Amino acid sequence: MYNLPSEDAEEPGLPDEFHDLQPQLLSRTMRLTNYSYERIFTGSDLNLYYDVRHTQWYKRPDWFLVLDVPRLYEEKDLRSSYVVWQEGVNPFVVVELLSPGTQKEDLGDYAELEPMFEETTAEELSGISAESESSNGQTLKEVPPRKWDVYERILRVPYYAVFSRYSNRLRGFKLEGGHYQEQTLDPENPRFWIPELNLGLGVWVGEFEGITRQWLRWYDSEGNWILTDTEQAVKETEQERQMKEQERQKRLKLTEKLRALTPEQLEALGINQEELES
Repeated sequence: MYNLPSEDAEEPGLPDEFHDLQPQLLSRTMRLTNYSYERIFTGSDLNLYYDVRHTQWYKRPDWFLVLDVPRLYEEKDLRSSYVVWQEGVNPFVVVELLSPGTQKEDLGDYAELEPMFEETTAEELSGISAESESSNGQTLKEVPPRKWDVYERILRVPYYAVFSRYSNRLRGFKLEGGHYQEQTLDPENPRFWIPELNLGLGVWVGEFEGITRQWLRWYDSEGNWILTDTEQAVKETEQERQMKEQERQKRLKLTEKLRALTPEQLEALGINQEELES
């Protein structure tokens, strides 16, 4: 049952539970110091319309970040999609989560088979051209470009990350000279730094929403993982508990010191011995 296909490639929808949880963690650990919450937008599995000449063409990034746009569409309503030519701002970061059969779509010529992926057909690994031709050479219809080509050549997204939950491999790409260049990441501790955000993406082992595994999440300039709102609340509660315990220990130590004093010494300090014993 587990090996049955989980998604019809022609229909919208998430391919698995990981594609629901991972984008949540990315959004909840996104903390930007140069932009207020009201001036950034993060989307996941949302239609991203990218070409005004083909208004029905769209991609559905697993997660993306747009800077310096209103959090709400026209500052008053939730977005049902992101239309680039209306918004006037392209995504700054896109994250794709690899699924079996999506390597070429997500990685273009950088595509490699993942260890747990089933064998990819030659057709899947071949490039998708702008047009499809019949056997007699006649053009049948235009075919939308791959995600890789949309992000690199049309939207020119500055930073692109791809993560596989099967191999737990993070790959980071930076747009340089109009083309994506893969960045060298430490295979033992992969970190993909984005200086304009003063943040980076890394692979973290821990529990999120009750699931312990390797996750993609943001870290700060000191290498610390950025906490979710829930983790921050737990941390603050624990810090408050520790402060109260420290104060209690201080009071106990002071009381013990005072009890060791003679009645005359206590009287000189203005302390009533009966109050000390109570």
